[in-house]
Order: sequence, then C-alpha cells, then structure tokens
Amino acid sequence: MDHGVFTFLTDYGTDGLALARAVEERGFDGLYLTEHTHIPASRESAWSGGSELPRRYSHTYDPFVALAAMAAVTERITLGTAVSLVLQHHPIGLAKTVASLDRIAGGRFELGVGPGWNREEMANHGVDPRTRTRRMLEHIAAMREIWTADEAEFHGEFVDFDPIWSWPKPVRTPPVLIGGEGSSVLDRVLSHGDGWMPRGAPGDDVDALAGRIAELRRRAAEAGRGHLTVTVFGAVPDRAVLEEYAAAGVDRVLYSVPDAGEDEVLRTLDELAALRG
Repeated sequence: MDHGVFTFLTDYGTDGLALARAVEERGFDGLYLTEHTHIPASRESAWSGGSELPRRYSHTYDPFVALAAMAAVTERITLGTAVSLVLQHHPIGLAKTVASLDRIAGGRFELGVGPGWNREEMANHGVDPRTRTRRMLEHIAAMREIWTADEAEFHGEFVDFDPIWSWPKPVRTPPVLIGGEGSSVLDRVLSHGDGWMPRGAPGDDVDALAGRIAELRRRAAEAGRGHLTVTVFGAVPDRAVLEEYAAAGVDRVLYSVPDAGEDEVLRTLDELAALRG
C-alpha cells in the first residue's frame, strides 16, 4: 500500500516547492492538492465540517499551476488533485492544462475529481448545481477524448464541439480518480474513472469500506475493466487502522498535512513518514 499526502496549499502557509521536496525526500509516494477557484462571501451551502468555513478554503493556490512548479523540483512522486472541481472549468481548456502538466511531470499526474459541495461557487461559474454530477462526468469524457484523439470531437448535453486539434498530448492518459462515498459513486467509477477516492473511515467503518471495495473489484472484473485503484483521502494516521485499510484492498492512503508554517509541516511529515515502516 502506497503512502501519500494532501494539503490545502495556501498563500500564508508553507512554501509549495519546499513541501514537494520534503515529501519526496521522506519517501512518500505522492502529493495531492485541493481546489477551490474562490469562495463566495455569502454562503448558504452547508459545510460538512461545521458552521464556520476555515480560512484555507479561500486562500488556496491554483493546483495545476502549483503542481507544475512542484514537478520541476521532484523526480519520483505522483502529483495530483484531491479533488479538482472539473465541472467549474471548460473541458477544452482544462484538457490542455492537464496534458501540459503531465508532460512537465513526465507522466506523473493523476486527476482526482469531485462534483463539489458549494452551490454558490458553482453558480458563479454558470453551473446549475442540480446538474453537477452529469456535467462532471461529461467533462471527464470530453477531456479524455481530447487527450487520446488527434482530431477530437464531442457532442453532449453540456459540452459540444466539432473536430479540434489540441496538443500537447499527455505522456499517458492521466488516471481519473472519482471522489465521493454516495450510493451511486461506484457506478461513476466504473463508467468514467480509473480509481475511487473515498474519504477516510475511522475504526469499524473500515469494514463497510472493505465491502464496497470488494463490490467495486467484482463489478470491474465483470465489466472487463481490470484493476481500479482505491485511494483513501484523509486516511487515519494510526498503524492499526492502516493495517485494516491494507486488508480491505486499499491501494494508497493520503494523509492530511496542515495549512501551516514550515516547522509544523515538516514535523507532521516526519511523524507521518514513521507510519510507513
């Protein structure tokens, strides 16, 4: 089982390039960044963490710009999003951004995606929240067409374009990891993903996760999909729970790194790296 980290990279926290070097130096397998293009000042959407939205949500770097810079100072680690709100981007533009980043990274990029929760943020991008999941899946399909076809063409409900030329192509078609835990998330992983990215489950909840992983693997085999990876976002940093993740069939865990200064971040990385033993 691989071990990686994710963080809200902010303008007040640790330096992103120093973070990337530190992650690679400590033997982690990957570094993933969150995404919010902005946070509306007036918010009605409920946040699962409580009533007050933390400062970090409105101070994040653009993950694709930051990851491209991180790619230039690392050689081995996977770089990805956890998660990108792809429905808030135009797929033609985002396909080129992702392909460019993947080439800079030498084929090390993975695209974690999710539909998002902040309805006001979506609305500012002209997205009807009621269509967010369908739009997300269509954007993924359109981008995959652009990455793989010399003359890409797509005609859907939300995305429509006649044959286009768009280079560079990625080194490899970036794996798409579908985030979420809802009742239909495995359907989306099977139809549009290369892996599943559920949030961490402490204690006895790992048993439920194990059952869903078994279902995913069974359905993938029946559909001829091969191995679909499972990456736990926000993994519980406890050896006993990590053993349960591994037994459940988890391929990778991502630990949270705080939006803090260098000293606290490096101390956290050292503590997390000790769990890899």
